[in-house]
Amino acid sequence: MSTRDSTSDQEPIMVGKMRIRYLIDGTATRGMGVFELSVPPGSNVPPPHSHTANEECVYVLEGVLRYAVDDVARDLRPGDWMLTPRGSVHQFSNPHEQPARALIVLTPDIGAQYFRDVAAVVNLGGPPDQAGLLAVMTRYGLVPAPRK
Repeated sequence: MSTRDSTSDQEPIMVGKMRIRYLIDGTATRGMGVFELSVPPGSNVPPPHSHTANEECVYVLEGVLRYAVDDVARDLRPGDWMLTPRGSVHQFSNPHEQPARALIVLTPDIGAQYFRDVAAVVNLGGPPDQAGLLAVMTRYGLVPAPRK
């Protein structure tokens, strides 16, 4: 069964310099969500975190994305992917000279609204409000990793 909604027609969500374009927003069905993530070189990226209720898979389309799950970090190139099991600490970055683009699959999905809420905190200018960002993450079941 497939359905088409207007999710893929929505404007991309900008979080700092990163662009998120939702293709499937699974929050209505509590199902799988899919979005395209574009990460320019040197972008601010989320802190290491885990999901209490979601699994995540990243599949690189262009460029090189550094992705880490627990103690395994890899530079993923087009066609490479990694799975983040529920509860595993993960993070990503783009320390390379070219932009990176990837498909992200979340199941169940946390939805496009999460990224809109993060953007409202991050895009204010200046350093992000850490308490505000933590509140958004917590509301959607994301848990920042303890600092080492």
